[in-house]
Amino acid sequence: MASPISRRSAELTRSDKARISRLRASLLDWFDVHGRDLPWRSPTASTYEKICVEVLLQRTRAETVAAIYAGFFARYPGWRELALAPISELEDVLKPIGLWSRRARSINALATYAAEHEGVFPSKREELAKVPAVGQYVANAILLFQHGVPSPLVDVNMARVLERYLRPRKLADIRHDPWLQQAAHWLVRCDDPVRVNWATLDFAAATCRARNPACLDCMFRARCNFSRNLQLEGRSATASK
Repeated sequence: MASPISRRSAELTRSDKARISRLRASLLDWFDVHGRDLPWRSPTASTYEKICVEVLLQRTRAETVAAIYAGFFARYPGWRELALAPISELEDVLKPIGLWSRRARSINALATYAAEHEGVFPSKREELAKVPAVGQYVANAILLFQHGVPSPLVDVNMARVLERYLRPRKLADIRHDPWLQQAAHWLVRCDDPVRVNWATLDFAAATCRARNPACLDCMFRARCNFSRNLQLEGRSATASK
């Protein structure tokens, strides 16, 4: 059966790579000035905290997770304490950030594995896929924060920045679109992939918002396909009056 996406359309072109590299450099400069001060970005934050936070951040605003951060990690200072926590207790603790039942079970399953393996997760994707509660996003977080492997924290926010700047993906599910995945991996292919991830996510939250994006104030306005198309639509609307 033929693939719904041609090999050519799924590959990054030389132009794509060059544009993404420029995007990366600009995002890092922007992040130096505008990056958010979030507790898990502190030099004192442990790998345990950083991985747990990524579980909590899925489909939740960073500010919402930041509000429970201190209390959560004071109560569960390590994988073992988190693994021993009753699911009902975790659900109560996680209610302020929503999806508490799902999160409680996921983070408890992850903690149980970690506690049994002295906090060390596999460094290979195929082995990570066998770990309970580890999907693509959490696997990338583990590779990034524990093993130092440049890996993108690809969620709808990172996808939005890349797609607006370059072009839309072909598949509905961001986890399985080959072009988007390649673009995200190229974005973080550098000496400081953690900062690139954080810069992209912060830029998506502050400027490249899902609703009411601040295109007029965006540093990529002249280079972003989404912004250029908006300008063209505006000119067409004006000309038709």
